[in-house]
Amino acid sequence: MQTGLKGRRVAILATDGVEQVELEEPRKALDRAGAITQLVSPKAGSIQAMHHDERGATLPVDRTLADVHASDFDALLLPGGVANPDSLRTDQRAVQFVREFMLADKPVAAICHGPWLLVEAGAVAGRILTSWPSLQTDIKNAGGQWVDEPVHVDDHLVTSRKPADIPVFNAAMLGEFGGRVDDQVDQMGEQSFPASDPPPSPSAIGGEGAART
Repeated sequence: MQTGLKGRRVAILATDGVEQVELEEPRKALDRAGAITQLVSPKAGSIQAMHHDERGATLPVDRTLADVHASDFDALLLPGGVANPDSLRTDQRAVQFVREFMLADKPVAAICHGPWLLVEAGAVAGRILTSWPSLQTDIKNAGGQWVDEPVHVDDHLVTSRKPADIPVFNAAMLGEFGGRVDDQVDQMGEQSFPASDPPPSPSAIGGEGAART
């Protein structure tokens, strides 16, 4: 089994409120393919993950934003959740970190609410991408084209909508991050994930910064 991902350094940018399955399952796929993954966050210690509206695990942070640069990594993963990217897009270090990956044309994969950071980084103009549906107006206003697809690849940018799309998201991410592993892709297609996220609350739709608590 061969993959171009062996030894590739992948940053996973997240903070409190991250959707746990959107971080853990892509990370497992990357680790299995031989990548070196590191959870990067504004704060040291750990972050609180979520299962939709319920608290999930606390996840240990590997490196803080103050100690990293995009040049330290080969690719970037942006998991979703509502509170996670909404908090990160108010942190200029996080926004600049994402912007540097995009300017350097390094592979980036974002799922669910993760593309909020791409909008804040000014990185969606002229691109086609997907996301959790409530982001489509933000993406269009930022000059991007939103599509309702399980996964969409635009150059080296991989985007996806929700946890149910993780198997195809992972397959596309592996392909862009350094090489597809055929048997792993087949296994991903057979995995079962929740059919959909729960309907977003009115606060999540009207005031998109509402956290899942």
